[in-house]
Amino acid sequence: MTSGKELIMSGFAEFAAGNIEVLQTLLREDFIEHSPGNPSGRRAFIDFITDSPLATSRLELKRVVAEGDLVVMHYHLIPREGGRGLAVVDFWRVEDGLIAEHWDVVQPVPEPAEVPHGMF
Repeated sequence: MTSGKELIMSGFAEFAAGNIEVLQTLLREDFIEHSPGNPSGRRAFIDFITDSPLATSRLELKRVVAEGDLVVMHYHLIPREGGRGLAVVDFWRVEDGLIAEHWDVVQPVPEPAEVPHGMF
């Protein structure tokens, strides 16, 4: 049986390579989204992500932490148009081999002088 960490990491790799529809095989139909403005439900969430800048951004995974049914990913999201991008931390809860819930924290990457030890 695949662990939650393996499920999330392989799904992230597929998604980062441009396969948005991989979410169809990863999310429960009754998927719950906790981020303001983002819809819950597998199909509604996939449609939302497909039309968002996330779908065309470069995602550079920095670290993954897993404990029990939770997997946390920290990554650098770099928009197609460039710039410093965003620091993102996603929390995924896995249930019965599928993603059941998602929370995130997103922060613009500031000028390097503002973060002497770096964001990542």
